[in-house]
Formats: sequence, structure tokens, C-alpha cells
Amino acid sequence: MNTLVLWDIDLTLIDARGLGHSWYRTALHATTGLDLVRTPSFAGRTERSITLELLELHDLEPTEELIGRLHAELVDVATRERAELPVRGHALPGAAEALVALAAREDVVQSLVTGNLVEIARHKLAAFGLDEHVDFGIGGYGSLSEHRPELVLEAVRLASAKHGRRFEAVVIGDTPHDVDAALHHGAHAIGVATGRSTAAELRAAGAHVVLEDLSDTSAVVAAVLER
Repeated sequence: MNTLVLWDIDLTLIDARGLGHSWYRTALHATTGLDLVRTPSFAGRTERSITLELLELHDLEPTEELIGRLHAELVDVATRERAELPVRGHALPGAAEALVALAAREDVVQSLVTGNLVEIARHKLAAFGLDEHVDFGIGGYGSLSEHRPELVLEAVRLASAKHGRRFEAVVIGDTPHDVDAALHHGAHAIGVATGRSTAAELRAAGAHVVLEDLSDTSAVVAAVLER
């Protein structure tokens, strides 16, 4: 059995709370000249979904051209300020160990299903040395759709095309949005209660397994493989 592990990033592998809002504030002003006065909810949502709401909240028509410009500015500001990541954030306990343990298995491939843009995903994981065992080329990223389940489908498609074999997908994340995205395509959903959602909320969303955190590496590996 070939397993494709699809990690969420924010509040699953790392905690860099506050930087996303700051980057959006800078990007919105650079793109439109407007100050950020109303902020959408970020948790579990894709960059495209957040951007659409953000523009509407500021009475701007969310054209593809404007969305593209705003995303380009987000990448620029994140690149300029990537040195802030290890200062203002940290890897969550057990994240590095879990990635290493799963990478040691020949039947496991690891990538991402994240609301982040791919460039920002790279910066966030590289800042904490978590990028070595993740194949960024087969992930599902936040520019693709406002609907998170589509990111899972894209990641599975890309992984199957690259490796020439079928995968059973396992999605690991900290919000009910992550769980729903997995269940939508029949993937195995692992909830990690390291974000704003409680273990009870993740179970209620339908997660097959809920972990309090990633600190028990053997429990993480078992949750991925024993299903």
C-alpha cells in the first residue's frame, strides 16, 4: 500500500501566528493603496478564499488580475520578511521527528495540502528545517481554489502522475476544514489539536484519529499507517 501524507502547515507543523495578517496588510496597501481595516478568518482556509473575502470586505471587485497582483505582493513581502519566521514563530513539538520517521518508509510520500501559496509554504517550512522530506512539487496549494477539497484531489493527481502508482491519501491538519477536505475524497483524516479547534471539535468533524499534538512520533506513524 502506497501512502501519500498531505500535511497542513500553520498550527499543524509550525506556529507563526500574526505574520499572515501582517503580510496581507502590507500586500493590500502595495496593491491597492488601501489600509487593512477588516480581516477575514484565516484558519483552515485557502489563500484564494481569504483573498476573495478580503477584497470584497474592502469594496473591491475580486478580478483574476487583482487576485494575481495581491498574491504576487504576498510572495514578495513573505520573501523579504522570511527572516522573521524563526524569530516570531516556531516549529511545533514533534513536527521534525514525525517528518523524519515517515520519510524513512519506502511506502510513504510526503507533501502538503495547505492554504498557503507554494512560495510561502517553502519559506515557512525552510525557516524551521522542515522542508527536506516534503515534495513541494506534488502538493495542493491555496492559489488553486477557495474550496480546500480540490487541493487534496490535485495533490493525489500530481503524486500519482509523478510516481506512476496509486496512493491512499492521509490528510493531517488542525481544523475541521482539513478534516472535511480529506473526507470529501475518501481520504484518511488525522486531526491535530494544536490550533484553535479542540480535540472534541475535530472528532465531531469526522476525523478518523485525533492527536493532541505531534510529540509522540510512534503515535503519529501509527495513525498514518494503521487504518
